[in-house]
Parts: sequence; C-alpha cells; structure tokens
Amino acid sequence: MWDRYDPRSGDRDRDTSRDRSFGSRGSSDRDRNLECDPRDLFTRDLDLPRERERLPVRERDRVYEINDTESRMLATTGAFRVVSEGDLHDLRDDSDNPRRSVRHLENEGLIRTSPLCSNDRAVVLTERGRDLLEANRFECPERSHEPRQTYYAGLRKPRELTHDTKVYRAYQRAEERLRGQGGRVRRVVFDYELKREYQRFLHERNRGKKDCDGRPDREPEEIARWAREHELPYDDGHVHFPDARIEYDDRDGWPQREDIEVVTPHYRGAHAGAAAKSGFRCYAVVTGMVGGRGGGGRRTAHPRIAEELIR
Repeated sequence: MWDRYDPRSGDRDRDTSRDRSFGSRGSSDRDRNLECDPRDLFTRDLDLPRERERLPVRERDRVYEINDTESRMLATTGAFRVVSEGDLHDLRDDSDNPRRSVRHLENEGLIRTSPLCSNDRAVVLTERGRDLLEANRFECPERSHEPRQTYYAGLRKPRELTHDTKVYRAYQRAEERLRGQGGRVRRVVFDYELKREYQRFLHERNRGKKDCDGRPDREPEEIARWAREHELPYDDGHVHFPDARIEYDDRDGWPQREDIEVVTPHYRGAHAGAAAKSGFRCYAVVTGMVGGRGGGGRRTAHPRIAEELIR
C-alpha cells in the first residue's frame, strides 16, 4: 500500500521541469482554462500538457509522453486515490479514445488497474505516476497561501474499492451543483487527511514522553472544541468524518466547505443513524436510474439519509 508523496524528497532534480518555458502551459492559461472547463481543476497547478498531441514530461531521469486527456486522468485519479475507468472517460476530448489513453498510461507505468465489476475497472496511480505529478507542480504566487491538492498512489482499503470509486461520482454531482450556483471548487480533502490531523491533535501532548501508554491525552471538551473548529459533527463522544470535503469559493468569492458522504445499501443501524444526523450531504448508491432531490430517480432504502442518488 502506498501513501502520499513525501515532500522531504521534494528537490529531486525538479529544476528540469521548472527551467523550461511554460509557454501555452503557463499559469495564466491554466486559470483561463479552469474558468471554462471544470475538468481541469486538478491540473491547475501542474505543468502538464494541454494539447491533444502527446508531449514529453520529465520526472527525474524518466521521460513520459502524455496529452491533455491523460494529464486530466492522472491528476483526477491522484486526487481521489481511486476512480473507475468508466468515470475517467468523461475527462477525454471528443477525438480521444478513452480506453487507448488508459492503456497508454498503464503501459507507461503511471497507473494500475484492477477489476471492479463485469464491465469496469478501478484505476489508481502508481508511485511513478504520483511522482510525475509532484515533480511537475509549479508555485503560483497569487495562490501561495492556499493549501495544495494532495495526490495519492495505490489502494488504501481494497475491501472498500466499490464504495471509494463512488466518491468521485458524488463529487461530480456536487461540483456541478455548486458551479451552477456560481461557486468554484478549490480542492478536495478526504477523510483520511482529516483523521490524520485529528490523530495528531489527540496525541500532541504525548510526543517525546517515554512513559506514554499510547492513549490520547485530551478531555471530551477539548475534542468537542476541535470538532467545532474544524466544522465536523461531534456526537456521543465521537467526531464524525465525511468521505470528502469540498473546499470552494461561493459566487461572492467567500470560502466555503461542503462535506459529502456516499451511503450504500449496506448502511444499517448505528452507521445509518450517524449518517442521517451528520449534516453531511449524502449520496446513495442505487442500481438503475440516477436522480436528484425532487427528480425522477429510484428511491433509496434510506430516503431520509440520501439527498441525491448516484449509480
């Protein structure tokens, strides 16, 4: 299992990509493209090809050739850790063959696929794929104060593969709705990032203690306050985390957050109750038609939990 790129190795011969002229791949073009095409969100701060023809991209002593569709596929997969191949088809240009693009990235050693269902596959980045994204980041001065999008490689929980691939689909629904309201997504944060920060908070006072027994040294009031500060629900002594948090600017430019949760037909008992009380915007996985609130989609087994339905 792989995890995030280690920033401590961040100076690994990246000057090669920094020194070349950005040309049509510069920051101003990225921002203009982002205004027009939400598919480019996760490539916004990457110096990757924007053209339909494949161009060379370097990571240390390796050189790969990718085009605009493949740039989107790599960045989107890295941002969400795992995406279904069928959903990646939405990132293509009309002239591109999506399966050919996936096959090319796999042959280049940048992604890995595994069976998801009878007619689809799950896609994850390899370490080389993630390293390629990290090596081709560039710093945009006007956004230097903003947290960066994290990219991941490898599977985190193979048993939850089907659930995890639906998070991207729920994000697509949410992004389309937010964009329709004049919003603009900045980045996506996932439950394991929030949980990692929570664990650091819980054990902060134990660092360096030789006699530490490994248990957190926090009072319930402190935990409740941490949850409020991070706009997370706290109930019955527990902090609840969404599958993903979308950070965006509203139509007036104010920073906002929306937490999304994917609920499956297997939600039962306390798990279903927690989802219902969380305040997260929930998306139910159903087989059949897709519908939104007030639309014509099939009803979910938990209608009070799910606000929108996804396949």
